[in-house]
Amino acid sequence: MLKQFATVAALLLCGAVAGTADVLELKDKAAVTGKVLAEKPDIVVVDLGYTVLTIPRKDIVRISHQESAAPSGPAGAPPQPAPSAGSPRRLYDSIDKPPTERSVRELVQQLGEAVVQVRTPSGLGSGFLINADGSLITNFHVIEGETQISVEVYHQEAGQLERQVYKQVRVVAINKFKDLALLKIEDKNAPQFVRVPLGDAEALQVGDRVFAIGSPLGLERTVTEGILSTKTREMGGELYLQTTAQINPGNSGGPLFNLAGEVVGVINMKVTFGEGLGFAIPVGAVKFFLDHRDAFLYSNDNPGNPYRYLEPPTRTQHTLTAQ
Repeated sequence: MLKQFATVAALLLCGAVAGTADVLELKDKAAVTGKVLAEKPDIVVVDLGYTVLTIPRKDIVRISHQESAAPSGPAGAPPQPAPSAGSPRRLYDSIDKPPTERSVRELVQQLGEAVVQVRTPSGLGSGFLINADGSLITNFHVIEGETQISVEVYHQEAGQLERQVYKQVRVVAINKFKDLALLKIEDKNAPQFVRVPLGDAEALQVGDRVFAIGSPLGLERTVTEGILSTKTREMGGELYLQTTAQINPGNSGGPLFNLAGEVVGVINMKVTFGEGLGFAIPVGAVKFFLDHRDAFLYSNDNPGNPYRYLEPPTRTQHTLTAQ
């Protein structure tokens, strides 16, 4: 769909001022970020810095303008990296160079507002916001079979926590086999939300300090701390992070943080007859789910998607007749 402009034009125009960035949203749900050089009735010319593209006008859904500075993260966190030119915008923040480790007390003050409580008629769980527009991650088993979902967020206003309940919550994508769900708050009066960055579980070492924020037994904003016991605990054919941080029903779907304030796992289960035996889905699986979310889109017509198993065929009985 996209074709390259003349090489000479690219060399002459690559020095365009990068004070603002233009985002072209395309019909195939992709996006191109660069500097619009010319808009004509049938095409739009975009400078990506390393080349110039011409995009047919009929393939463009919308053109928006934004500052090219990297988007800011939670208060006190370093700037988040801007998406690379020409690549679709990611749904989440990921810091290439993690900030310096800090105390759990500091991080809870900074990140606590991004951890939410997910309620359904049959129970509750936890979750965490991954962008300012209200997208959040929780466990699939927290919302399984439910159509009425609400999210409770604790906003900090003038030094006080104010609880706000959002009831217009849409299920965007699910992966029942990884126990992950992507939700979106769509209330008209919803503000820009505080969000948390996703880290890298591979960078963790056994014995590293980690902590969880969630709502065990409905006790919202509960913080527990522990260490990473192992990075490769195999259960049911999947690998999990094992932690000594205390986990209880209601923590499901909540984040497991490192001391840099990054999410390294999604808490989803514990050993019921023991203590200090909690488990979390590695954040790498969360990134894969988000990056390939189109493959896991939720459908109201088939809420059990993405897979539906058919009954196995029966063996055909052949009757031999003498001729």
